[in-house]
Amino acid sequence: MSGFVEKPEPVEVPGLVHLHTGKVRDLYRDEHGNLVMVASDRMSAYDWVLPTEIPGKGRILTQLSLWWFDRLTDLVPNHVISTDVPAGAPADWAGRTLVCRSLDMLPVECVARGYLTGSGLAEYRQTRTVCGLALPEGLEDGSELPSPIFTPATKAEVGEHDENVPYEEVARRVGAETAAQLRQLTLAVYGRARDIARDRGIIVADTKFEFGFGGRDLVLADEVLTPDSSRFWPAEEWQPGRAQPSYDKQFVRDWLTSPESGWDRDGELPPPELPAEVVDRTHAKYAEAYERLTGTRWA
Repeated sequence: MSGFVEKPEPVEVPGLVHLHTGKVRDLYRDEHGNLVMVASDRMSAYDWVLPTEIPGKGRILTQLSLWWFDRLTDLVPNHVISTDVPAGAPADWAGRTLVCRSLDMLPVECVARGYLTGSGLAEYRQTRTVCGLALPEGLEDGSELPSPIFTPATKAEVGEHDENVPYEEVARRVGAETAAQLRQLTLAVYGRARDIARDRGIIVADTKFEFGFGGRDLVLADEVLTPDSSRFWPAEEWQPGRAQPSYDKQFVRDWLTSPESGWDRDGELPPPELPAEVVDRTHAKYAEAYERLTGTRWA
């Protein structure tokens, strides 16, 4: 069993229709048919949306996404129309709200990997492949790949796992031409981001993107290159052959699986509240990633 420990009630705002409550984002439609995406401070781990929030997390994710969108516009258009908070919305929506084009979203998580870790490492250890792509012998946890690879996944509902799939499955679902475009765009965006981040002392080990059609054009949507959608590693501490320090929710995962939490992730009970120390350290990591990438202090 997994999902929300306690699913929040959607905020009612005049002129907005609530469409969906996700792990982190709440989605509305406005009177003009645009989507209004609000990034909450919710935290998910092990397919659960936890009962404890990380204050400010949604604003960091939103502002970092906007920073990246600005640096990718020559490669692919994005869905952002404005950052204006709709009239009548809570003041807390400021800094965490995007008004976006409504797209025909594709049912694919477009994952780019430049380094081997996570589910890719698990598959490699069994078959020497990732999503059916053959890789060289001798790679370890954290090894840089000979070149970045496109390793797509299916999009899962809250409480379920995304599932890695071969490229051929993507072509079957969306068509050969669109699959080829997704692969090309995913690797192009990843390559740009990898180089920008590396200059700032961060390795983008892997990341995932979502695309949709706006008319005939593929458009980059949702969040992009945040600690929630990417593995960021401090470049100065990178050392293949072990788990890497990272700018993400690792403090949360480590505490949940520790004896201190008393939680059995394979059991039926939901995870407990996070202690203040874990909340503070997790927030600090998200803020540090923002600051190192953008060169701007997080207020």
